[in-house]
Amino acid sequence: MKNEALIKTLNDCAMACNFCADACLDEENVAQMVACIRTDRVCAEVCASTAKILSMSYGPIDDLLRFCVNVCKRCAEECSQHEHEHCKNCAIACTTCKEACEKILIG
Repeated sequence: MKNEALIKTLNDCAMACNFCADACLDEENVAQMVACIRTDRVCAEVCASTAKILSMSYGPIDDLLRFCVNVCKRCAEECSQHEHEHCKNCAIACTTCKEACEKILIG
């Protein structure tokens, strides 16, 4: 399947974001995690939707990939501000996803 590696990376990022958002809800001071939870939820949705559209072999999707790059970048920045392991893992997944999308855009 075309873009199979990118689809996997997008789905992995969506799972990491969903896991992070859920884990943030269990943190002692949830109020401090609101921006992280919101960003995680949006990033998970964008990545999952992008993966679905890629799997459909739909025409030009450069704008969607650019949007995904921006959302992943913002999510990585937000998560990297927190010391929780789930946030660190999410930041890594988002950075990996951002770079994978950029590679397709450049290539």
